[in-house]
Amino acid sequence: MSDKTPIFPDFDFAAGELLLINKPYKWTSFDVVGKIRNSFKPLKLKVGHAGTLDPLATGLLIICTGKLTKQIDTFQAEEKEYTGTMILGASTPSFDMETEIDATFEIDKITEKDIYSATAPFIGEITQYPPAHSAVKVNGERLYVKARLGEEVELRQRHVTVGAFEITRIALPEIDFRIVCSKGTYIRSLVSDFGKQLNNAAYLSKLTRTRSGNFLLENAFEVADLVQYLREKRVEKAPID
Repeated sequence: MSDKTPIFPDFDFAAGELLLINKPYKWTSFDVVGKIRNSFKPLKLKVGHAGTLDPLATGLLIICTGKLTKQIDTFQAEEKEYTGTMILGASTPSFDMETEIDATFEIDKITEKDIYSATAPFIGEITQYPPAHSAVKVNGERLYVKARLGEEVELRQRHVTVGAFEITRIALPEIDFRIVCSKGTYIRSLVSDFGKQLNNAAYLSKLTRTRSGNFLLENAFEVADLVQYLREKRVEKAPID
């Protein structure tokens, strides 16, 4: 349990509930869905998430239950906000810390003015390629599966919209940022492209989703707290012999 005691409403999960979850580090989005779904057993209930977060990312994950799962696409389409940290002067094949550094670059000539100015080309409607190590499907197979096998992958360009790209701290090689963007934006790709904009390289070292639509991370449940609540409710409603 967390130090902060959660306050839960009287949920009606079968009719449909929207749950805000703080996804833990190194958990997949499906890990969270599975953990919550298992908490309902033996009741069979639909549970799904509205917008995948990478395993190395944390933050707001919207979970829908019961009849509300039919609205997942609507929630998934909403604008997102992220905060994070990138490392300047190095690159990785996955654009984050999932894979080892494959190249390094000198950064001592890059100024703070250069860094702030480099955000401008990434604000508005932009095009980007998803990382080779991503959950995007090509011919029915996830790209990360092909990438981990060393196979060539065909990356397809996509159009996304970035409403804000702010640099919030510079302590080279670390750069903290805040990004507001549309559905389907790969922050890892944006960070990699940002490094190239500086004639250098960068990879993502930390990422947190802080908002999705009007839903905020500060209102999210910790997974352990929610699971314990669900188990306690299940015991309360269990028939007495």
